[in-house]
Amino acid sequence: MLGELLQPMHLLLILVIALLLFGPGKLPQIAANLGKSIREFKGALTTQEEVVVAPPAQQPAPAQPAQAQAQPVQPQAAQAQAEALKQEQKSS
Repeated sequence: MLGELLQPMHLLLILVIALLLFGPGKLPQIAANLGKSIREFKGALTTQEEVVVAPPAQQPAPAQPAQAQAQPVQPQAAQAQAEALKQEQKSS
C-alpha cells in the first residue's frame, strides 16, 4: 500500500500542491525546519538523560488568623498533628 503512494507521479502532484499552498520562498524553509525537527526527535529518542527534579523552594507560611478562645474538640491524632505543626512553625 505504501509503495503505491510513493510513485513518481503522486510525489510530483504532492510537490505541486505544496508549491501552490506555501509558495517557492517558503518551501526550502519548511523543509529545513522539518529536517531539523526529525533530527532532534531522533536524538531525543537515542540519548538517555537523567532528569533531576529540584525540590520546590520553601515559602514562608501565610499568617494564620488569631484562634478563638474556645477550641473545637479534635480527635487525639489530629490534635497531635496540630501541635507538631505549631512547633515546626516556631522552630523555623
